[in-house]
Formats: sequence, structure tokens, C-alpha cells
Amino acid sequence: MNLNRVVITGIGAVSPFGNNVEALMQGIREGRSAVCRMEGWDKYIGLRSCVAAPARLQGEKNIPRQKRRTMSPMSIFAVQAAEQALANAGVNLPDMSPGRVGCIIGSTMGSSQTINEVFETMLPDKDIRLLQSGMFFKIMSHTAASNVAQCLGLTGYVMSTAAACASAMQAICTGYEIIRLGRQDVMLCGGAEELHPTATGSFDILFATSVKYNREPQKTPRPFDADRDGLVCGEGSGILVLESYERARSRNAHIYAEITGYNTCGSGVHISQSHKDSIAYCMREALADAQVAPGEIDYLNAHATGTIQGDQEEAEAIREIFGDTVPVSSLKGYIGHTLGASGAIELIAALRMMQAGIIYPGRNLDNIAADCQGVNYVRQPVEKRLNVILKNCFAFGGINTALVCRKVGE
Repeated sequence: MNLNRVVITGIGAVSPFGNNVEALMQGIREGRSAVCRMEGWDKYIGLRSCVAAPARLQGEKNIPRQKRRTMSPMSIFAVQAAEQALANAGVNLPDMSPGRVGCIIGSTMGSSQTINEVFETMLPDKDIRLLQSGMFFKIMSHTAASNVAQCLGLTGYVMSTAAACASAMQAICTGYEIIRLGRQDVMLCGGAEELHPTATGSFDILFATSVKYNREPQKTPRPFDADRDGLVCGEGSGILVLESYERARSRNAHIYAEITGYNTCGSGVHISQSHKDSIAYCMREALADAQVAPGEIDYLNAHATGTIQGDQEEAEAIREIFGDTVPVSSLKGYIGHTLGASGAIELIAALRMMQAGIIYPGRNLDNIAADCQGVNYVRQPVEKRLNVILKNCFAFGGINTALVCRKVGE
């Protein structure tokens, strides 16, 4: 069976820096932080972390009200990112064959804002009559994928990955397989997320959030840094257009990169703690699938959320495979951890770095932690030709995902 080569031809993003890819890249280029202290979060008893990286709703009324009524901010972000990605790829949906364009968009769960609203409305009287009919469509686990498909009129595959912080990356990997097999012509793949104190609280009760910088929010998170104390939640959406290399070439589309291999695996060890050996296994298998040696990787975009154990385990796995040769950085110091959207948003930024021939450093990496030593961390912008990159994503549940992309023609 002949398998298609799969390429990325379009990108779209809504991030804490703004509602397009250029806003995302400008914030990173300028070394800014999108993290701020969240007003009103201190009213939640027991919530220790009051910082986050919010994205602002803009232009949501451009979506027809009839379609928008079933969308929470998460789905609105996803629709906007998907529209950007299609335009960027030069894909005109009315020209496409029926049933040949689909989407896979993941998230950690449905709308956290709406879930909270449901219970605040219904309780304490347990009066279900008070609930609005559209609430379910905002909280169902596939809300972003379904709302994007309905809004854009997609009639191909509609799927949702639910793997917490690895959701977007698993969506991209699944879309890669579907295009590779020729099941669809074009796939919109990525993730979406929205902020709410209860989402941060779910990490907070596990002692995984940053709590020392509530008065100095721009100093956190601190991936791989000696003073790191946990993650900071963010929100937004990242969507990529995937299609076959042959199709992209036939229409003279711009190609950001070719996806050449990936792996996703479970650790089988602990439901919330990262595990060095399974992370290393995941990266090795992705490299083997891509038929790439460790020394051929020009840049590794780390998952690195700023948690104590997570950064240590990832750093040890990177050091074991790559030593201190491959440039490594994490982008979460700029935009926080956008959870189910992070894999896509950060991959988009890495693709733009590949396009520009520059690696942007991690933010807030002032003093490399003793338990993260031995890795080539990028601490200043580095101009470098990037032919092959590796993107890591890890999640609660012991889920690991790694993806390899190669510049076409190299």
C-alpha cells in the first residue's frame, strides 16, 4: 500500500498574546509575558495560585449568532483559529469534494466555565429547569471539534482527542495517519482550551501550580529554572491544516514542514507524575519512525511546564538521548500552559521559527536547576538553519507524545 507524505500547509492561532499567529510570534520575539494576576480568583477558598495567561475574546460576533449560541470561549477560539488556518493554507471549502475535509480538535474537557455555570445555576435547589438548552453543547467533550465542523460546514471526519495536555498533539498525529492513508484530503487538527479557576484548582490541589509569584506574575512559570514552583494555566487555540504532499504541490501551496514521524505512549507508572524512561522511549520511537538520528534534530521544543518533577524527568530524558548538543527551549514562560491547546500553539511557533531560521529562548530561565543540568538550553535568540525539529507533549494519565517535522526539500 502506498502511503501519502503528509505536510502542514496552514496555521492559525488564538493565544494570550492575541488573535492571530503574528501576535503570538511578536510577543515571543519581544520576550513579553502574557501572565497576569487574575482578579476575583482570590474569592475561591483554598485556591493558592491566582495567576494565569488569559486570551481575550475578539470578533466573536463575526460568527453568526445561531452558530455561536452553542459555543463557549473555547469553541470560539477554535473556530477563529481554524478559519485563519484555512485562509493561510489557501483552502476554499466550497471547492472541496463533499466528505473529504474533516477536523480533529482536542481539549482537556468541555467548557470549564459552562460546567461551573451549570452547577451554580442548578444547585442548591437541584432545579434542572433553570438550565439552558445550549449548555450541553458547550460542555460535551468534543465541543470544539463539533462546533468547528458545524460552523464551517465540514462533512468529513469529525473527531476529538481527550488526553489532557497532550490532546492537541494527539489530534495532529491522528490527522497525520488519516491523510497518510488517503481517508481525507484535508484535516484541520489541533486543540483548544479556556480558563477558569476550577481548572487551575484541579492542578492546585495536586501542588502542581505556581504559587510564589502571585504578586509578580511575569516571573512565572519558570521552566527548567532553579526557582520554578509549578505551572500557570493559559487558554486559546491552535489549528493546523494537514494534507498530502502531492496535493499541496499540485496547487502550489506553501509548505511549512513535512510530518515524518511520531509516537504516543503511556508510562504505566503513575497517573499524575512524569516518568523519564517512558518520555525517553517516546522520543526514541518518534525518531525511529521518522528515520532520524538524534544528532539530526536541530531544535527540540520541550513540553516543560515549570513543575518540579515534570521538568526534571523531561530534562533527564533529553540528556540521555541528546546530551548537551541539541538546542532546547520551552515557550510556556511566555504564554503559560495552554493545556489541551499547547501542543498545537507551540508547534505553530516552532514552525515559524523554522521558517525564520531562529530559535527563541525560554523565558524566566535565569538559573538552570541542578536537577535539569546537562541540556543545551537556549537562553538568547539563536540564528540557525532548522531542517528537523522535535516537539514534545506530556499529560496527566502518564501520556507522552513526540512529533518530528522536517523542512521539505531537506
